[in-house]
Amino acid sequence: MTAPSLPPLRDVVARHGLAASKALGQNFLFDGQLLARIAGIPGDLADAEVLEIGPGPGGLTRALLAAGARVTAIERDRRCIPALAELEAAYPGKLRVVEGDAMAIDHRSLFEGRPHIVANLPYNIGTPLLVGWLTTDWAPWWASLTLMFQKEVAERVVAPVGSDHYGRLAVLSQWRSTARIAMPVHRSAFTPPPKVMSAVVHIVPTEAPDGVRIATLERLTAAAFGQRRKMLRQSLKSVPGALEALEQVGIDSARRAETVSVAEFVSVARLLG
Repeated sequence: MTAPSLPPLRDVVARHGLAASKALGQNFLFDGQLLARIAGIPGDLADAEVLEIGPGPGGLTRALLAAGARVTAIERDRRCIPALAELEAAYPGKLRVVEGDAMAIDHRSLFEGRPHIVANLPYNIGTPLLVGWLTTDWAPWWASLTLMFQKEVAERVVAPVGSDHYGRLAVLSQWRSTARIAMPVHRSAFTPPPKVMSAVVHIVPTEAPDGVRIATLERLTAAAFGQRRKMLRQSLKSVPGALEALEQVGIDSARRAETVSVAEFVSVARLLG
């Protein structure tokens, strides 16, 4: 399919009177080369299904469509729907726009196969969406996650044990998937520029460890990192059987949560059932 000739995105935004909404956590990207690089992170998207959250005026959507993807885009901001409708017309049968709140929609029900999720996530809902995708059944209904976050959140996703950013989000992201920072994005790339730097995280699912329930791991890490400066013997007192499980696995209860590896948390959670 030959890519259609499209007007510059800035012209589309001006024509529709769009301005990024702070309340919706919007920051627009206009750099076509940067957007093409983001769309290329998951690999070959030719005829692949892609879920995009918060497309806004459609900058990343354009790049995904140009890469050959079949895109389902969920947009809450009604002001952006006419601009996205123009993209639907330019790419017949390739773009489906779902108007609504991404936090309230069952994403899985929109697909028969396993889509890649690629999104410049609104900052105010990025982490809850990620946690929801990570705590689904395994193997998950999605093929990969390519997500723009504030740099600090991205560092929390990929953090190694013992680092300042290591916590619950790192454990949830890494216990049954591989996570990496695919590229940094300078604040100046956005309109309007946010106060913080950003980064794109790429997450690929792996096989889940046997005998571990996500609810148990969530409860364990919530307690451990909820009082991260305390020793495990204190922070895990509220989790029945946790102290005994630590002893069985050979983890000193005088350690703190940030020193416990993902594999060690998984071993403890396996014993808790």
